[in-house]
Amino acid sequence: MTRRYRVLAGAAFALLACSSFAQAPWPAKPIKLVVPFPPGGGTDFVARLIAENLNTQAGWVIVIDNKPGAGGNIGLDAVAKAAPDGYTIGLGQTANLAINPALYAKMPFDPLKDFAPIASVASQPVVLLVNASSPYKTLADVVAASKAKPESLRIGLAGNGTVGHLAGEMLERRAAIKVLNVPYKGAGPAMTDLLGNQVDLNFANTPVAIPQLTGGKVRALAISSPQRLKNVPQLAAIPTVAELGYPGFDAITWTGLVAPAGTPPAVVERINSEVQKILKRPDVIEKLALEGSTAAAEGTPRQFGDYIRSEHQKWGALIREANIKLD
Repeated sequence: MTRRYRVLAGAAFALLACSSFAQAPWPAKPIKLVVPFPPGGGTDFVARLIAENLNTQAGWVIVIDNKPGAGGNIGLDAVAKAAPDGYTIGLGQTANLAINPALYAKMPFDPLKDFAPIASVASQPVVLLVNASSPYKTLADVVAASKAKPESLRIGLAGNGTVGHLAGEMLERRAAIKVLNVPYKGAGPAMTDLLGNQVDLNFANTPVAIPQLTGGKVRALAISSPQRLKNVPQLAAIPTVAELGYPGFDAITWTGLVAPAGTPPAVVERINSEVQKILKRPDVIEKLALEGSTAAAEGTPRQFGDYIRSEHQKWGALIREANIKLD
């Protein structure tokens, strides 16, 4: 089926669905929430937290469907190709909606055309870490050492094209430095080598960084979000890269709900409304903070769509400039 045909079919379906939505209650059956990553990870945690609260707060039945693979592309492709009837939604995030389109030579979906944005859910920064025994006490120390001897410092990457990788690339350009990228197959091996002093730096995800910070095995020099994470005790005192001399620095992992393009606006607005209520709950805010995440500010589907487009443009430009490609 061609994309044009799918769009036309989706529009026709939406008209019918809107009519039936006005006449019949929605939802009338369980809603599938596709998670494009395996169970147990950060994206899965956020999805299950939202699903649990939609079940109890709205009285809906949300069924989690983990479809990992290809950096999240497989799961989101299933959402893009699902019927736009409000019974399939997905939890997208930075990788599959903003980064992958520039990394992959061919994408199975168009993140800007094949989805109806519903609501931004949460975000978390990456944390610039060094070993606790490292001579580098501040970000300024790292920049000075890198300028004195380019590519002398090694930065461990959880993988090529990850937010941690791109945060390092962004810092290199803003600070006019060069470091040596050392890619690993996952965040665990990268952290292991930081603890063993096999690499000097690591832009780590907060769930990986927090236990090591608590144990005193690493030192945090900066976080990549625009503001400090005051709601996360282990990270509250860590300065942002932006405030350390690089204004506008912003490299975060974010999550948000999307539906297939053509999903009735009334359904999208209904889900958005329920999600906004959930993200204001103190217990939800606290649970997100435990893994270093911040609940998204209140926003409309249109605002989330605008944010996806801005992130798509930002990361795409950086990836092309740095000539980053997947192996």
